[in-house]
This record gives sequence, structure tokens and C-alpha cells, in this order.
Amino acid sequence: MTAPISAPSLDLLAEQIATLLADPSTSHGLARTLRATAKEIDISRYHRASSRAWPNGRVDIAPEKVQIGGGAHRIDGFYNIDAVPPADLLWDVREGIPLRDDSVRFMFSEHFLEHIDYPRSAKHYAREAHRVLAPGGQLVTGVPDAAFVLRHYPDNPVLSEEMVERWYAKRDCLDDINTFLDLINYVFRDQDDDPTYTPHLWAYDHDKLAHLFMEAGFRTVEPWDFDATLANPKRQWGSVYVIATK
Repeated sequence: MTAPISAPSLDLLAEQIATLLADPSTSHGLARTLRATAKEIDISRYHRASSRAWPNGRVDIAPEKVQIGGGAHRIDGFYNIDAVPPADLLWDVREGIPLRDDSVRFMFSEHFLEHIDYPRSAKHYAREAHRVLAPGGQLVTGVPDAAFVLRHYPDNPVLSEEMVERWYAKRDCLDDINTFLDLINYVFRDQDDDPTYTPHLWAYDHDKLAHLFMEAGFRTVEPWDFDATLANPKRQWGSVYVIATK
């Protein structure tokens, strides 16, 4: 059995990565990989620290309402679990949700699921959400809607202008958006070469979300009526939301 990587080893690796990224001779391809690795090292550091506090993978508290991957978008009364700050608990939910069985009444996640790998992490997350929810508990999930942009292929100039204005106007990728297919690619893979943003790893529509959560054991998966008291109003346009009931 391989011994786990020690914290000093991770620190040394992070220093080596920083040195390579600062070296102008480091190739573009290697730099992309190193940036992704550096992000994973940061996530691992936070997760390890929390794991030391909760070595059995279950926290002692039992929140009734939980937000997953909320980032800076906080919801009053919700316990926020995220891989990076700010959060009530720093935890990599790709490794599981650190809550007890049948303990949560309501869960919410928005523009999180598309950032974890499919099928392993996405399906594991769906099963874990089902496990921690109490009977009759509900999970609301919102993601960029792949069907929204695919319906308009091969071209929709009006939609293109609105997408650029809403999603990309403040980014540095405008010169690279030359066709409607470029916008579709951004929905599927959003800026995987920009260290400022976390890339999209899988695309979803209503049917895919329904299949994912039904496969995990949920009884029903239905469209969710957008509620700005929970969700970020900036996310509503171009997104699909479902509510899954255990």
C-alpha cells in the first residue's frame, strides 16, 4: 500500500511548480498542467486540514440546509461546504460529503456540478447527496444549460451578442470568440487555459441531470422554478435548474 503524500512533500512540490511557472522556457502545454496541479494542491491542503479534524469523514454537526460549492454566494441559514474559501467547511466533495446519513432536509448547488469530472466524481456526488438527505429531502441543482446553446446552432447573432455581454464581456477571450461554435465550446469547456477560472468538465441539460439523480436513487427529478432568494440572479439566464426528491 502506497503511503500518503506528506504535507512537506506537497509544499515542496508547490514550490517547484511555482519555479517552473516563473521560468519563461516552460512550454505552454506543461504550464497548463502545472497550473491545474497547483490548484489541486491547494484543494488538497484544505481538505487534509479538515480531514484531520474529522478523520472518520463525518462532521459532528447536523445542518438541515446545506449549500455545496457556493463560493462567495452565501445563503442565509445554509451551511456552506466548498473546496476553497470562503466556506463553513473546507472539504473536497469529490471525496464524499462529510455529513451523516439521512440528516439533511434541503441541499442547494449552483454552477458547481459542471466543474467536477464525470462520471466518477459527478456520480459519486449524486449518490452522496442522496445518502445524506433525509427521506423526502430535496436537492436543487443549477448548471449552464447545454441545450440552451445547442438549440441555436449553427448561428444566432442576437443570442451571441447577449451571451458575450452577459458572460464574457469582462474576460480576455473576446478575440477568440469568432463563431457561435466558439460560444458552445465555452459552455462545455469554459476557459480551461485561464488560471483565473475553473474549467467546465462536463455539459448538462435537463435530461442528463434527471438521469444522473434518478440513477443515484432519487424518486423524482423535476424542473425548479428559479428563486432569487436562494439562487444567484446572475446565474438564471442560460441555466437549467432541477429539484430532486429522495
